[in-house]
Amino acid sequence: MGDMDPHIFAVAEEAYKQMARDERNQSIIVSGESGAGKTVSAKYAMRYFATVSGSASEANVEEKVLASNPIMESIGNAKTTRNDNSSRFGKYIEIGFDKRYRIIGANMRTYLLEKSRVVFQAEEERNYHIFYQLCASAALPEFKTLRLGNANYFHYTKQGGSPVIDGIDDAKEMVHTRQACTLLGISDSYQMGVFRILAGILHLGNVGFKSRDADSCTIPSKHEPLTIFCDLMGVEYEEMSHWLCHRKLATASETYIKPISKLQAINARDALAKHIYAKLFNWIVDHVNKALHSTVKQHSFIGVLDIYGFETFEINSFEQFCINYANEKLQQQFNMHVFKLEQEEYMKEQIPWTLIDFYDNQPCINLIEAKLGILDLLDEECKMPKGSDDSWAQKLYNTHLNKCALFEKPRMSNKAFIIQHFADKVEYQCEGFLEKNKDTVYEEQIKVLKSSKFKMLSELFQDEEKALSPTSATPSGRTLLSRTAVKPAKARPGQASKEHKKTVGHQFRNSLHLLMETLNATTPHYVRCIKPNDFKFPFTFDEKRAVQQLRACGVLETIRISAAGFPSRWTYQEFFSRYRVLMKQKDVLSNRKQTCKNVLEKLILDQDKYQFGKTKIFFRAGQVAYLEKIRADKLRAACIRIQKTIRGWLMRKKYLRMRKAAITIQRYVRGYQARCYAKFLRRTRAATIIQKFQRMCVVRKRYRLMQAATVVLQSHLRGYIARNKYHRMLREHKAIIIQKHMRGWLARVRYHRSLKAIVYLQCCYRRMKAKRELKKLKIEARSVERYKKLNIGMENKIMQLQRKVDEQNKDYKSLLEKLTSLETMYNTETEKLRSDVERLRMSEEEAKNATNRVLNLQEEITKLRKELHQTQSEKKTIEERADKYKQETEQLVSELKEQNMLLKKEKEELNRCIHDQAKEMTENMEKKLIEETKQLELDLNDERLRYQNLLNEFSRLEERYDDLKDEVNLMVSIPKPGHKRTDSTHSSNESEYTFSSEITEAEDLPLRMEEPSEKKAQLDMSLFLKLQKRVTELEQEKQSLQDELDRKEELALRAKTKEEERPPIRGAELEYESLKRQELESENKKLKNELNELQKALMEKRPPEVTAPGAPAYRVLLDQLTSVSEELEVRKEEVLILRSQLVSQKEAIQPKEDKNTMTDSTILLEDVQKMKDKGEIAQAYIGLKETNRLLESQLQSQKKSHDNELEALRGEIQSLKEENNRQQQLLAQNLQLPPEARIEASLQHEITRLTNENLDLMEQLEKQDKTVRKLKKQLKVFAKKIGELEVGQMENISPGQIIDEPIRPVNIPRKEKDFQGMLEYKKDDEPKLVKNLILDLKPRGVAVNLIPGLPAYILFMCVRHADYLNDDQKVRSLLTSTINGIKKVLKKRGDDFETVSFWLSNTCRFLHCLKQYSGEEGFMKHNTSRQNEHCLTNFDLAEYRQVLSDLAIQIYQQLVRVLENILQPMIVSGMLEHETIQGVSGVKPTGLRKRTSSIADEGTYTLDSIVRQLNTFHSVMCQHGMDPELIKQVVKQMFYIIGAVTLNNLLLRKDMCSWSKGMQIRYNVSQLEEWLRDKNLMNSGAKETLEPLIQAAQLLQVKKKTDEDAEAICSMCNALTTAQIVKVLNLYTPVNEFEERVSVSFIRTIQMRLRDRKDSPQLLMDAKHIFPVTFPFNPSSLALETIQIPASLGLAFISRV
Repeated sequence: MGDMDPHIFAVAEEAYKQMARDERNQSIIVSGESGAGKTVSAKYAMRYFATVSGSASEANVEEKVLASNPIMESIGNAKTTRNDNSSRFGKYIEIGFDKRYRIIGANMRTYLLEKSRVVFQAEEERNYHIFYQLCASAALPEFKTLRLGNANYFHYTKQGGSPVIDGIDDAKEMVHTRQACTLLGISDSYQMGVFRILAGILHLGNVGFKSRDADSCTIPSKHEPLTIFCDLMGVEYEEMSHWLCHRKLATASETYIKPISKLQAINARDALAKHIYAKLFNWIVDHVNKALHSTVKQHSFIGVLDIYGFETFEINSFEQFCINYANEKLQQQFNMHVFKLEQEEYMKEQIPWTLIDFYDNQPCINLIEAKLGILDLLDEECKMPKGSDDSWAQKLYNTHLNKCALFEKPRMSNKAFIIQHFADKVEYQCEGFLEKNKDTVYEEQIKVLKSSKFKMLSELFQDEEKALSPTSATPSGRTLLSRTAVKPAKARPGQASKEHKKTVGHQFRNSLHLLMETLNATTPHYVRCIKPNDFKFPFTFDEKRAVQQLRACGVLETIRISAAGFPSRWTYQEFFSRYRVLMKQKDVLSNRKQTCKNVLEKLILDQDKYQFGKTKIFFRAGQVAYLEKIRADKLRAACIRIQKTIRGWLMRKKYLRMRKAAITIQRYVRGYQARCYAKFLRRTRAATIIQKFQRMCVVRKRYRLMQAATVVLQSHLRGYIARNKYHRMLREHKAIIIQKHMRGWLARVRYHRSLKAIVYLQCCYRRMKAKRELKKLKIEARSVERYKKLNIGMENKIMQLQRKVDEQNKDYKSLLEKLTSLETMYNTETEKLRSDVERLRMSEEEAKNATNRVLNLQEEITKLRKELHQTQSEKKTIEERADKYKQETEQLVSELKEQNMLLKKEKEELNRCIHDQAKEMTENMEKKLIEETKQLELDLNDERLRYQNLLNEFSRLEERYDDLKDEVNLMVSIPKPGHKRTDSTHSSNESEYTFSSEITEAEDLPLRMEEPSEKKAQLDMSLFLKLQKRVTELEQEKQSLQDELDRKEELALRAKTKEEERPPIRGAELEYESLKRQELESENKKLKNELNELQKALMEKRPPEVTAPGAPAYRVLLDQLTSVSEELEVRKEEVLILRSQLVSQKEAIQPKEDKNTMTDSTILLEDVQKMKDKGEIAQAYIGLKETNRLLESQLQSQKKSHDNELEALRGEIQSLKEENNRQQQLLAQNLQLPPEARIEASLQHEITRLTNENLDLMEQLEKQDKTVRKLKKQLKVFAKKIGELEVGQMENISPGQIIDEPIRPVNIPRKEKDFQGMLEYKKDDEPKLVKNLILDLKPRGVAVNLIPGLPAYILFMCVRHADYLNDDQKVRSLLTSTINGIKKVLKKRGDDFETVSFWLSNTCRFLHCLKQYSGEEGFMKHNTSRQNEHCLTNFDLAEYRQVLSDLAIQIYQQLVRVLENILQPMIVSGMLEHETIQGVSGVKPTGLRKRTSSIADEGTYTLDSIVRQLNTFHSVMCQHGMDPELIKQVVKQMFYIIGAVTLNNLLLRKDMCSWSKGMQIRYNVSQLEEWLRDKNLMNSGAKETLEPLIQAAQLLQVKKKTDEDAEAICSMCNALTTAQIVKVLNLYTPVNEFEERVSVSFIRTIQMRLRDRKDSPQLLMDAKHIFPVTFPFNPSSLALETIQIPASLGLAFISRV
């Protein structure tokens, strides 16, 4: 056990062994925080003792001990925020054992029941379990008298707001509680009494009070809860109602009855309820102890302490204070035992040891229980006449604040205090401490209950005085800790008054001292329960929280001591008496200590494993077990030697006795055999003589008879032959004469007959040829007629369409001609007008420019004269200085060039680093994204699985509800007025409630009048919608992550393509731009450096001579001026070049007259000379860049258009190639067919070709209609413009120039009817639509003859029309009736595979249509423009899409169940029992039952039948047009069912586990894989579901002897669990003598190798498991306007729109 993981059974086993070995009482202390698992650990420890030890009598005491757990949990456990099954009391169970260490009885002690929970529960908490179990079982007939109801009805059970715990059925728990009570001897009458009292407490909590004034209150007359309480308790209504509203005050002389206020009455009512429950709790504990009490003397016991764990809530009161005080005491006991006593004993025995520091919580205990501690101050305040919680808090602050480090005061409160416990700081609210410590109840109310007619209630209160005594104990030894001080009417003198002063805190302190004494008198064993997290989440481990708990409870220090210490110890005498067996006679000395030392040196070589003390020997961990093993081996060897000699002597005696008896038997048997042989010889000789004479007589008689008979026969036969010969000769003579005449007649007849036959044959042959010709003609006529019937009017339609096309082409051509003529006229006129306007503008501009130039030139001349004088003076000074500083500038330029080169190198290196870092970042991001997407997919699958399981449960409950409603409707003959509903109202109301955005008050009324079951369904629907939202959020997150990943991949690809595929045309330009950029960067850096130098020079504090000529600052400024002037000259040259290029381009594009060009060139030259400002140069450079960009964009657009045209041409070429290949294939197939079939195939091909051409023509017609409309619109626009121009020209033209033109007739084209893909129906026809399209539709005919998914398309087109009309009521009613109709069909024909498959495919298609035409961009990617026009415009049906998705999930689960029911009987016989490979199995394994012998003669299923069934399933789903992805999921589920059922049967049948059967299974699996390949379903994941079965077959075939085989099996069988591998190896049975069974040692090696594998211990696979289904979006390419409704559906009332 020491090498294994920690387990509660290991602790229990250690305690049991130490009790048996050391003969000392043991105790197991289970500790930890609330919700860490203490109660469960204690239950498992008790279960271990009950299983291992057994009971000494036939009374099944161990079952009674275990049966006490459900009773105590139901009355003492409750749900808190930290724990769903939190113990609200402490218990110490002493399990008694006899001398043979078998259970003889038990005794239970309880501590501090949390009575306040009976009347108050915090939010998200519950009362004790027994109340909710009673409410859940209220419908039972025996509980009718209790008049119970739902838990939300009672005040004492509804305060927490969570009456239900997930995963727990209170009704079932009630059954377990009652069974446990019966097992413990509590009779049914007592059980009903207990339930009666508990029900009375619930009804007491509903008693209400009305306040008359501030100091009095009353209870209404005939108050129902109080009357029920009084009836159940057997008390008078008037007395109880009186004393609930009044109290008695006793003085020295008189007694007063005083009314109490409403608040005091409520507190008194709650105190009474708590008191009754505490009495009932003590009574149950007493009866449990009586049932577990034993009359046999107890030899030893093991105590199991299950006490409340350390608690800290938002509001902590007196109960949490006591609980944490008890945990402090237990922690101190742990420290004393583990740390203090252990180290003190090492010191006492003088063993070398270094002390280990540990946390001592004695100061905290002193703070609580010492003199003037918290409990003393609390008791003192309780004795004060006007004591209150506030005054007690002030006493605490004055006494302990700033004096004790463990006591603190909160900042924001004066009614609370904080204690630093060993585990954490806890803040306690002082409110209610005094009341709970006093625990008072009015004596008058108790007297009323004592006078009850209910015997059991009077029993509870008959020992009230004894119960009040703190030292009194029950006969079983249990200390009563939940005593209640009853307020007396008069003060009692003497001892009774002192007993009344004992408070709850004082009692609890005394009981804890008794418990510590008991624990110290036993050998303790500790179980530390660690809480993984504070939120009750599964599979969530908070490391910091766990380390905090380990450090708080001293586990880390314990590990240090156990690693360095000696946990086992023996005195020298005990060691000698125990291990005397291991010593030889010569080793035994008179000195026991020296003897033990000598023996240990021989047995344990490592001297560090033990130490010798003064009186004891100390051993490290594991050494005592080693010595016990040596002792057991020695004793076993001695036993074997004794057994050997005794068995030899016994067998020798038995052999001699048997030999003597055998000799005697042989002697008598041989004599008897000799006598029998002599008698046989005499009888055989006599028999042969008799036979000889008898046979002679018989043969003689037979001879004589035969001789006489032959003589008679010869005489008669010879006469008969002679007569026949005579008659024959006579007949021959007469026949010759007849023949002569007859043969002549026959020859004549034969001639005539042959002549007629020849003529007849010729006629038949000619008729046959005619018939063949007629048949050919009939076949042709029939095929043509059939074609004509199928396509009635097709030729006429084609002709009409061709005529329409021709007419439209003619119209189109005429319109084009008109357009061209109009455009030419318009262009000529506009050009004329433009030329006139431009001439006028040019003349105006030239005049303006001339005047402006004159003025500007005059101004510039004056300016230039002034500037000339200035520049001449400046030029002289600058030229003188320029020569001086030219050399310095050259040096600076060379230095700057070197720095520029260095900076370029650094820039390149930085670019490389950035590029590498970007690559690494992208790779890391891609890896993270891949991991996150995988994790999200796993989470999404888990969420889907949970959601679909909830959906399955919801559908099951809904079906159950419908069935119950049908039964109620059948039972009730007269319907209730005003509440008449159909079956679909529930779902329709739900859908209206959840999906309608605006619901009026009138629509809310039926929802309020629904039954509680319907409310339950609505609650389920809300949960169901929350789960749906959660799934959609996860899917959106996944989609967003996927989109980001795709976007980043696209960016990376674009970057690569841009780098690789840069157009070669721009190479020179890009190089030029890069050089320019580098130059500009270098110049920019130069300017920055120069600016820095300027700033440094100017910032320095120098005298005024610095700015004088020749100073360094002055020199820097001059350098700046020279560099700027040089830069200006360079820019001017560049601008001149650019201007010249622009001029040349303009001349090439728009040639003009020589004068204009000359003037323009002169103007340009003048402008260039004028451009002295640097801003103009920059603007010119920017303009050149923009022109370059425009040219590049034009080139790119042309390239794109060219590429698009190339792609379109390639696509057309590819389509033509495919069409050509298809035609060739059809020709080759037709040539191989016979002539009749060839004619039919050619006709069918012609029909398909004509239909395709018809569809193409219709599409062309639609396109041409669109173009005609566009052209008409353009014509109107142009006609308006021309009219306006003509009006303008007519105003300018004289009346004489107007010529009359003939008016042309305008053709008015007929507008064709354009269908919008909608179906119109009346509101009254909706039931008929659902009936004809859903309820009465047969899937077989629809699947064969119509379009797949036609009902879904029809329904969606009807929804589109309702959306087009903006009729929300019509949309809602149609969708709800559709969903209800599908549910009805599936409920009626749910066992038919074709029906379920058909409606699954149609539901998915309807869902896809709602998505495709929803208008959302994510679903419109694959739509055509026409389909985008058909999108819904008024309503968002996203929530209905979710409901349809849920319906599809339900249909899918029903389809899986149908598949399972069909495949279930086939799998075992087809996959396991039937021999697909004959002769492989050979001889059946010997010693096994022949299971299949009786079935072999009957018609069993084979693998071929399974494959045929799979083919039918696949063909039906394909015919119904089911989505391919959905088909893959169905196939995966089918293969999982086959694999799971086959593997489960293999694991349960020994006759199937052989080498030959493994080969059969491998062959069958390969056949299934071949089927998957034929159907192109290998990527569906179905093969992976068969992996466990394949590995099981391989396991049957591999070698199973050596360690290498074991390693190979462990690596091969990764899909099988450890239990399954071991089971197959245990069941393996050899067929012949060449095989061997698997050895036990080999199986153990397999188990050892697989022990670290973390897999489920479940042996069988879950054959009912259903994988989560998804419905990937699959848009339809079918145009809605082309769908025709066949007449066979009976939907004539629907019209296309």
